[in-house]
Amino acid sequence: MATEHSEAFWLHAEQTISTEELAAVSGFSVAEIAELVEYGALTPEGEALFNAQCVGCLRKAARLRADLELEMHALALVVTFLERIDALESELRKLSARLPR
Repeated sequence: MATEHSEAFWLHAEQTISTEELAAVSGFSVAEIAELVEYGALTPEGEALFNAQCVGCLRKAARLRADLELEMHALALVVTFLERIDALESELRKLSARLPR
């Protein structure tokens, strides 16, 4: 059985990364990231800068694309839903933390 090796690195949630860096860690090409931006699934924070929080979402989307053979327009919808799920889960964690125990 072959073992895959990949690099790991730590991104702070408030950090921004370039399109090239996002492509390198997400499994998408720079052109595919640009296409996701065109579809409105990704929103740059500045000129070709993205919030580091989108890395996890894009990596999940890349796995789903490979498993389900999704085209880019369907993948844009998946990315939008994954980002929304992440936001809702974060909100739920914050609200749960405020509950008395």
